[in-house]
Order: sequence, then structure tokens, then C-alpha cells
Amino acid sequence: MAIQGDYAPPGTPLRILHQDADLVVADKPAGLLSVPGRGEHKADCLIARLAVDFPNVRLVHRLDQDTSGVIVFALNHAAQAHLGQQFETRRTVKHYHARLWGHLTPRTGRVDLPLIVDWPNRPRQHVNHETGKPAQTDWRVIRHEDGAQGPTTRVRLMPLTGRSHQLRVHMAETGHPILGDPLYAQGPARDFPRLMLHAEALTLTHPVTGAQMTFRAPVPF
Repeated sequence: MAIQGDYAPPGTPLRILHQDADLVVADKPAGLLSVPGRGEHKADCLIARLAVDFPNVRLVHRLDQDTSGVIVFALNHAAQAHLGQQFETRRTVKHYHARLWGHLTPRTGRVDLPLIVDWPNRPRQHVNHETGKPAQTDWRVIRHEDGAQGPTTRVRLMPLTGRSHQLRVHMAETGHPILGDPLYAQGPARDFPRLMLHAEALTLTHPVTGAQMTFRAPVPF
């Protein structure tokens, strides 16, 4: 795993899940920034790669650098505003697939813990019941697994809010951090080749046609 702060984006070819006159949906590979980071060495990112074929591409939402999966971009101002409003008012439905350390129980549940940036340790976030912003995540266990690396759980995560690092912090707070997380996992839970978090499905309303659309990307781990 790369040392925190290093940036070596993968050369994975772009995988476009959908495109039309108003939006483009991609399957972001793990290790690639959604947008440029600070410094010229972090200029390579998903939106820059998309701009080669879609010069009018506009940001709607982001995925963490280490998270893979479904991400949508707008291709004009009206679509950007419409889609952005959907995310802001929680009218999109997001399903993530994750592998956790240990056996998470019960089979379903909700984490309801307010989050805020941990300023002395940025980009880490942490739970703060006084100044944190509301954050809720539902989970559903897919299956428990036992392998050479220890007990793990495959789980579907449904965030009801969209705070930074929400899924990563919430799962760590349950005592079952996401495997391969360089910020919130410790010991053997951290010793995996990537963050085992993938945006598997996204449901939204098309900004022009009004049709409900669901986009999916296969889980790569």
C-alpha cells in the first residue's frame, strides 16, 4: 500500500457506464482522485481524464481517492444544478459494497453518529456530539467470511447522509473497520492492498427526462 500522502494513480482505462447529452457515469478505479489535488503531481484525476472526451464535464459529487465505483458527472450547467440538488436533498440512493474486519452483528442496523473534521489530524474525520454534523448509515450483512487473513464481513452500506469519510468512520466506530483503510483501520485490518469500499449502485432522476435511472459497477474485490 502506498504511504499516506503518496499519489500514484492507476493507469486503468476509463470505463463509462452511461453517457447522453446531459450526464456521463463512470466506474472510478481505486487510487484515482475524483478531482485535482493540491500540487501539479495531483493533476491526474477522473474529471481530467473524462475532459479529454467530454470537454464540458462538470462535477456533481465525489468519491474518496481510495474508493472505487459509480460516479456521475454533468455535461451542462442545468444538469449540474439539477443533479447537485438531488444529492443535497438526499433524493439519490447510494449502495456501497464493503469488506469489514471481524463478524458484524446483527444482520442489519444503523449507525447514527455526528461527524466533523479532526483538524489537527486532517483529512481524518471523527465523531463529535457537540459540533458534528448529523450522519446516518444503514447496513445489511451480505455474509460472514473466514479466511487465512482472519474473520471478515461483506456488507452493503446505504448512507442516508453524505459526510466526508462517513462510511469509513461509522464502520470503524462499530469496531469493524473497512479492510485496507489507511486512516481508520489498525493492525491486520489495515494490511490489505486497497480500501475495500466500492460504490456499487447509484439511483437518481435524469435531469431532463425525469426518468429514474440506476447505474451499477461490478465489485472488484
